[in-house]
Amino acid sequence: MAISDTIKRGTLRAPHRSLLRATGAIQSESDWDKPFIAVANSFVQIIPGHAHLDVVGRKVRAAIRAAGGVPFEFNTIGVDDGIAMGHGGMNYSLASREIIADSIETMLRAHCFDGVVCIPNCDKIVPGMMMGAARVNIPTVFVSGGPMAAGRNPLTGQALDLASVFEAVGRHSKNDITEGELGEIERSACPTCGSCSGMFTANSMNCLCEALGWALPGNGSILAVDPQRDALFESVGRAIVDLVARNIRPSDILTRAAFENALVLDMAMGGSSNTILHTLAIAREAGMDLRLEDINAISERVPQLCKVAPSGLHHMEDIDRAGGISAILRTLSTRPGLLHLNAITVTGHTLGETIAHAEVRDADVIRPLENAYSQRGGLAILFGNLAPNGAVVKAAGVAPSMMTFSGPAVIFESEESARIGILVGQVKAGDVVVIRYEGPRGGPGMQEMLAPTAALAGRGLAESVALITDGRFSGATRGGAIGHVSPEAAAGGPIALIEPGDIVEIDIPQRRLSLRVNEAVLQQRASQWKPRPHTDLGRGYLARYASMVSSADEGAVLKVV
Repeated sequence: MAISDTIKRGTLRAPHRSLLRATGAIQSESDWDKPFIAVANSFVQIIPGHAHLDVVGRKVRAAIRAAGGVPFEFNTIGVDDGIAMGHGGMNYSLASREIIADSIETMLRAHCFDGVVCIPNCDKIVPGMMMGAARVNIPTVFVSGGPMAAGRNPLTGQALDLASVFEAVGRHSKNDITEGELGEIERSACPTCGSCSGMFTANSMNCLCEALGWALPGNGSILAVDPQRDALFESVGRAIVDLVARNIRPSDILTRAAFENALVLDMAMGGSSNTILHTLAIAREAGMDLRLEDINAISERVPQLCKVAPSGLHHMEDIDRAGGISAILRTLSTRPGLLHLNAITVTGHTLGETIAHAEVRDADVIRPLENAYSQRGGLAILFGNLAPNGAVVKAAGVAPSMMTFSGPAVIFESEESARIGILVGQVKAGDVVVIRYEGPRGGPGMQEMLAPTAALAGRGLAESVALITDGRFSGATRGGAIGHVSPEAAAGGPIALIEPGDIVEIDIPQRRLSLRVNEAVLQQRASQWKPRPHTDLGRGYLARYASMVSSADEGAVLKVV
């Protein structure tokens, strides 16, 4: 019995069928015998990665219809991290992930769909949809809207992306560039629709979908404006109808092996540190016991093969030209033990079969194993008396001179105050910037710190100042930036106990983050610490979110109370 038979079979369902006819989706009586496929779209006009998804939705619906399914499209919300950044809107970004997951669950279960195609692209929308789909566990295929093309500086020809604009603001504050030059960068950095062109969070998650086996080859790298994406949309229609016929569900795909494959790709590409937060949350929905300690073990054995902006000069268009995600996975597969090649995917084949014919077309973009940038992965988890439950750093974006670093703490109690303080010169070379009370509960919602880190880079401090926070970073961040410090300040974690001038010690090779303060002194400070109540959240969603959200080391998921 098909799931959709619940709403379309038998005399008792005549009213349901009458309503379904009124939608216009039932085009013939034979449609009652076809699978009902949801198309979960995230089209919103305010996000450049999503502005074209109304067109993508129509193409996916047509592909499902051609493959023998009956498509029904609905939409989720979306928050653009870049536009929401630097003001109170950023509090809603991570929090929106839970709304998206809940909306996916609600729509799929309320309407008894047989399968779903999820069309995300940016920021929290991808993991939100993944969490909801894992929770409902009906046949699912993910297909993103594709990455944006890189921009070009019309004056220098240099490749540009969103991070270039943020860093240009810092350069302008230091009078290194004129307002006119800043304007040229602003107008040129984001030339097309699509998710931002570097290895930022959106592209990181869309690439991980391929390694998880939840998306078809090309999902993460084919540009949004590339006509090849139309062939991908057609293939998705056939894939979802086939998955429904074979009853292949997320629980069949999202195994421990699949999550390890995704993390191996993440380490090889040097993905966004946000992938750790989201992967923990998705694993929880899939019933996997994934821990931060497991991630370091994977990082130890995976070489870093790519350096995509902000860690290097390449962009997603270069990855696609060089062979895409399949070529990276194929390269990794030549070293025994890195990938689980027998993991099932939405292609209906194993991962090994899916990538068997992929090849690297540019070894400067996707390096061979013997010429890897590093023999350790691009992400690392740090522990120590400053982060007993862990902290995350994108090691791929850290200069060699910053791999071990110590300096006096310069403390800011919010992202906004840090951004301003950096731009007006309150931070000098050798300092460690501490931004706290921006964790899941304290922010609430873990504000992204791209503006402060970009301000440091723009002022020439990216290789001489470190930054630690219980908040998080945009995938566009580079430099000695350590986030997700757990426990967070709002929970009384050690980051709340730092005082100005305390020496913070960072040792990325040894995976350590420590505060050079006597333990007895820390205990005394802890005894005097008092929680900082939120006084401005009112009775809306953020107040409920702050009261229910868990720690970053648990994926910042909502707790059942």
